[in-house]
Amino acid sequence: MARRPTIKDIARQAGVSESAVSFALNDRPGVSQDTRARIRRVAEELGWQPNSAARALSGERSGAVGLVLARPAHTLGVESFFLQLVSGIQEVLSAARTALLFQVVEDIDAECAVYRRWWAERRVDGVLVVDPRMRDPRPALLGELGLPAVTIGEPEPADGSSPAPEVPEAVVVSSVRADDAGAMAQVLDHLHGLGHRRIVHIAGLPGLAHTVRRMDSLRTEAARRGLGPDQVRSVVTDYSDAEGAAATRRVLAEPQPPTALVYDNDVMAVAGSAVAAELGIPVPGRLSVVAWDDSALCRVTHPRLTALVRDTAGFGRLAAEELLAVLAGGPPGVRISEQPRLEPRESTAPPPAHTES
Repeated sequence: MARRPTIKDIARQAGVSESAVSFALNDRPGVSQDTRARIRRVAEELGWQPNSAARALSGERSGAVGLVLARPAHTLGVESFFLQLVSGIQEVLSAARTALLFQVVEDIDAECAVYRRWWAERRVDGVLVVDPRMRDPRPALLGELGLPAVTIGEPEPADGSSPAPEVPEAVVVSSVRADDAGAMAQVLDHLHGLGHRRIVHIAGLPGLAHTVRRMDSLRTEAARRGLGPDQVRSVVTDYSDAEGAAATRRVLAEPQPPTALVYDNDVMAVAGSAVAAELGIPVPGRLSVVAWDDSALCRVTHPRLTALVRDTAGFGRLAAEELLAVLAGGPPGVRISEQPRLEPRESTAPPPAHTES
């Protein structure tokens, strides 16, 4: 393994003292402009990088931001949303020469423990917080630690149909918001317009703010069209293909099964379509399927799945840009992601005439 270059190596090659190298690399007075330029040129040629631990001890920034994901690891293997989100985050951070420290944990308590450890070790300058929750303990903790944060995916305030995540008034964090209510309205417009009156939403993890907003929006949009909870409802899962398939099997076995299913991610939608095929229920002949997030899976499945299309990588870019702006001294703010649009494909069609009154 190659040895990392040191200040002593730079001093030797530049023909100056180690203290002069320290002054030059830390932008401190004590060396001439010509000497400073020569030292920096030598440091770059040698591939020298500052030591993050030493910078932390001196109170300087670490040059890294953190992202902790508190979800069961088995649900992440094929879900495209987080891969696209991280790609957008990394695109911005890479251009800013800022590292991304990523960790997966089992639950919210473990996530909070990671934040405390990172803060104590000065490992990150700020954090990106995903999956906002109702009664979320993280904003208060991050405010107590003084760790800058941006929440990703906080639902847009709607008409009061569902409460916002509870955040202490004294805590101010930036956020990048998504219009889940508007997206659900598009889905219901499409399915109701086709003639569907029995619709089940196969939702994600209960307690997540966006899950609550989607479920509440479904009820609101259904009621607006004269449909009651016996016709349109949600069931919760852990986002995995296994639970998506199990939920699909249960609702399709009911005496009055739904004629349309709306899944909270692409993986569950594909798994649900496979269950329908296994049961001899043709899609879309007897069952229409909608996926919340579009992906390659939705486009290569037969039939191709109707899906909500949004710029998930752009969502990540917005969040990273906001966090870097805060770290540069800007005030906390709110950024709004672009409105998702429904892309109708072959998995949705009018229900058979005899199934709807």
